[in-house]
Amino acid sequence: MKKAVVIGLILLGFLVLFDKLIMPLYISQGSVKVVPDVTNMTYDDAAQKLRWAGFDAIKSYNVKYISQIDSNIVMSQMPQAGMEVKPGRNVYLVVNRREKPNFSMPDFVGRPEFDARQAAARMDIVLGVQTGTVSRPEEDGRVLSQSIPAQTLVKSGSSLSIIVGKYEVAAAGSEKIVLPAVLGMSLSQAQQVIADAGLKTGKVTTEYSALLVPNTVISQKPGAGTYVSRDQSVELTVVTAE
Repeated sequence: MKKAVVIGLILLGFLVLFDKLIMPLYISQGSVKVVPDVTNMTYDDAAQKLRWAGFDAIKSYNVKYISQIDSNIVMSQMPQAGMEVKPGRNVYLVVNRREKPNFSMPDFVGRPEFDARQAAARMDIVLGVQTGTVSRPEEDGRVLSQSIPAQTLVKSGSSLSIIVGKYEVAAAGSEKIVLPAVLGMSLSQAQQVIADAGLKTGKVTTEYSALLVPNTVISQKPGAGTYVSRDQSVELTVVTAE
């Protein structure tokens, strides 16, 4: 035990000596340069500025992709700006990862809205939320449908629409029916489901996407679960590859 304590004290003394005496002596025996500030510059401009100052730039990447930050901009540097170091030292420049990460879209159906919002924020999904009337209390506040099917491979920053149930009791004697959810279906499947519910398909618009399956329904209006009258028109938005 005493031997370990002695070794520890010796090592500690050596580190203090190295930091307080050896390194200052090493620096003092030769010229030193001040590291310039190159953060928020493009990598090429930053590397050139460092070369002019007598340093070598080494590119490194941030541990995770951060949206809204260009992959060519220097986010941080090490050594930091203002430090006095030996000429020719490497300066590590941290930039954003070049590509947005891919991931499988989670299955939000049946989950509380709060869980969906938390997961979307964690995965950098741009989330749009609509509400739809439901007749069962257990569906209140829970996701009824989502525009991108679960397990679909998407990139960080993708947009997703979900419909969340809002419990309401239908008025007595009304002839309202509940609008079915058709998000994620093909256009023909959605039209058939709408027709089977006693409704009709209204305006169909298209929206380009290079990631989603063409002809897939990604939006419906009114939202799923809404009480509507018979012969109500349901507007749909489907994916197009062109």
